[in-house]
Amino acid sequence: MLDDFFTRALLAGIGVALTAGPLGCFVVWRRMAYFGDTMAHSALLGVALSLFFQINLLLAVFGVAVLVSLLLLVLQRRQSLSADALLGILSHSTLAIGLVLVAFMTWVRIDLIAFLFGDILAVTPADIALIWGGGIVVVAALALLWRPLIASTVSEEVAEAEGMKPAQTRLFFMLLMALVIAIAMKIVGIMLITSLLIIPAATARRFSSSPEWMAVLASLIGALAVIGGLFGSLQYDTPSGPSIVVAALALFILSLLPAMRKHPAGPAASQGVR
Repeated sequence: MLDDFFTRALLAGIGVALTAGPLGCFVVWRRMAYFGDTMAHSALLGVALSLFFQINLLLAVFGVAVLVSLLLLVLQRRQSLSADALLGILSHSTLAIGLVLVAFMTWVRIDLIAFLFGDILAVTPADIALIWGGGIVVVAALALLWRPLIASTVSEEVAEAEGMKPAQTRLFFMLLMALVIAIAMKIVGIMLITSLLIIPAATARRFSSSPEWMAVLASLIGALAVIGGLFGSLQYDTPSGPSIVVAALALFILSLLPAMRKHPAGPAASQGVR
């Protein structure tokens, strides 16, 4: 079965979607979309460092994303600039540094388009094993952190009072984001990773009455977008990564129709907060 490139693409894309769904819910609830963009843009710097030092690509991308997360936490504590300003600086700086480093490496032939927009049709059985294995780790970790994450999303003060250590929980959440971005980079690319995190979660919010149900729906909607995008790409000969995002966008637009039920879900609802 894995000899078929299209089947491999489906398995890889669905694996990423199932992982990104629950994580994307917290990105939506915490209004961290710009943070997701920053982490995704830093991935190109990881790619450049991987090529320069000849180290594993996944480790390099994950390492850079972790360093950016830690740097953001340190800069936020100094309170010299607002969070969105710091994210803007880190996002564009890491992307620019990565592009400059790649330009200097004239001895390396690199397909930037594949890194920027993904190449899901080129995934290998080893990639699929990595995606599903990493996805299981991320979802299991998220399940363990679910209650502290929900509590700190509603109110960090209340979570702190209950001994849940919201700062530590937020750091672990950032590490999970870094891992998912490193895994998903090959599927939808650096520029489109945040879309796969946000759009299915935003769509699921329209139909969910609890955070848990929203997380499940976000995964299923993401998987449906992958299937629809890949078949649309096959039918109309369009780029696969962007086609997946367009399919996710189409589902989101459908969810906005008046005939659709609206039950916005969020962590506050499950905590009894109005």
